[in-house]
This record gives sequence, structure tokens and C-alpha cells, in this order.
Amino acid sequence: MMKLLDLTFSSPAENLAADEALLDWCEAGHGEELLRFWEPREHFVVVGYANRISAEVNVAACEAKVVPIYRRCSGGGTVLQGPGCLNYALILRVTADGPLHNIAVANQFIMRRNRAAIQSAIRNPQSAIAIRGHTDLATRDRKFSGNSQRRRKHFLLFHGTFLLHFDLALVSALLPLPSQQPAYREHRSHERFLMNLNVPAEKVKAALREAWQAEDPLKPPPLEKVKMLAREKYATREWNFKF
Repeated sequence: MMKLLDLTFSSPAENLAADEALLDWCEAGHGEELLRFWEPREHFVVVGYANRISAEVNVAACEAKVVPIYRRCSGGGTVLQGPGCLNYALILRVTADGPLHNIAVANQFIMRRNRAAIQSAIRNPQSAIAIRGHTDLATRDRKFSGNSQRRRKHFLLFHGTFLLHFDLALVSALLPLPSQQPAYREHRSHERFLMNLNVPAEKVKAALREAWQAEDPLKPPPLEKVKMLAREKYATREWNFKF
């Protein structure tokens, strides 16, 4: 049975730090596989580890709207977070002969299970969910979930966001078209490419808990490690504006 942590911290820096802290904690031998959920209470931009802010973010618009910019520890593209998003993180054990032994195979294994879980949650045969690109979930070629991973020797972090009831118009105001796009996007605007799933967060959580057999609460999480990483890394300009 996988451990479960449904915990939203008070700041974006802590919420981003928590995923890395949990990965490091498990890698150090203190924790088991786990599933975490969190839901942002405010708007903020999150760039992928290697993203250049000047290319991926309308910095002037973010400053005008007082929307802060953060950087996560995993790859992938830039996203806008805020109320109406549901975030999750999986910390999974990597074995040499298992389904997570390299990036591509892990993507396929995790995304197939997530796709089936969300399809069961919406129960609408007219809204068939597909895996698009490498780690997107979409219906009718419109994306509602993006994901990325970071790997250690013994564990990996796979995390992502579900757009449930999000202000999609705000995405275009703060983010230009990404410099790298999956082929299925076909250069569409954010409004024409993204969509809300329009499903209650609790329904999505329940589907993912069942899919990953995560019911046993994690007690206690590594709170001091989260606070330290947030303070010394995720809340610093040196980290967030490094590229």
C-alpha cells in the first residue's frame, strides 16, 4: 500500500519544496512510495528547471498583476498555478527490472495508469482521454494535465497539474506561447489549446488514490526539510531566476 499525503502548505515556495523534500526523504531511506495532493490558493507562475524566464514568461505582466515567478526541480514547460488547479506528486521506487527503470518507460507506465483513473472518474464515453506528447492528458486534442519527472538512484518524482475550474484567460495574459510545443498543439493559443476538466477535485483524488492504492496516511511528513528547502532555495531569486 502506498502512503497518502493530502497537504497544501501556506506558500508556493513550500508547496514546490515539498515535492523535492519528499523525494530526498525517500531516497535517504526514511520513506516509502507515496501520493501527495495539494491545491494552490493564489496565482503564481512556475517554470521548468531549465526554462529561461525571459522566453517563457511575460515578466512585466506578472509584475503588474503581482504574480510571483518560481522554478521547480523537474523539467517540462512553464505553467500558471492558482485556484481551480489540483496538483499531485508520486514518489515511486525505481528498480533495474521494473517499469520505471528509464525516463521514457516510466512516462508510459505512469501516464497509462493516470489516464485510466481519470477516464473512470469522468465516466463520459464522449470525452475519451488520450495521452498526448510525452506526458500530457487531453480530450479532443485539448490539454487539461501536464506532468514531469525528476529521478534519483532509488526513487523518482513524477508530478503534475489537473486543470479543473481554472481561469484560463489569465494564462494568455501572463505566458507567451511556449518556445517548445508538442506537435499536437499546432501552434494554437492557450485558450484554444487548454481546457478545464470540470470535475470536483475530490473525485479526481479518489480516482488516483484507487489507481495507486494510496490510502494509508503519511505520518509525519518531513516538515523541517520542506521549510529549509523553501527558505534556502525555492524562495530565493538566485534559484527562481537562475536562467
